[in-house]
Amino acid sequence: MIVPIVVLLMLQLAGEVAARGLDLPVPGPVIGLVLLLVALALRPSLEDLLRPVTSTLLGNLSLLFVPAGVGIVGHLDTLRESGVALVGIIIASTILALLAGAWTFAAIARVTGGEDPT
Repeated sequence: MIVPIVVLLMLQLAGEVAARGLDLPVPGPVIGLVLLLVALALRPSLEDLLRPVTSTLLGNLSLLFVPAGVGIVGHLDTLRESGVALVGIIIASTILALLAGAWTFAAIARVTGGEDPT
């Protein structure tokens, strides 16, 4: 059980080191997943070693969402008092974030000489 966890954590660490060391725009865990894919392709027997741990992790993945649910339950009074305002703010901020992302993408495309997205 320890060896598979160490293998997974070392691949993630290698991804983090590569992302930060090479100043890559890709998150380290994504690079770690690519390294895991390469390792599984080069050594198929690694799958048998990792399967029990990865199955357990995936089976209990919902536990990672418990803290968020507990946080919401801990602030039920705030939700009762200001729930409508909070929903309105969430919707407005989501729309503003989408517009900012679209405008930023268009500006970067214009600066870099890419095709006009409009």
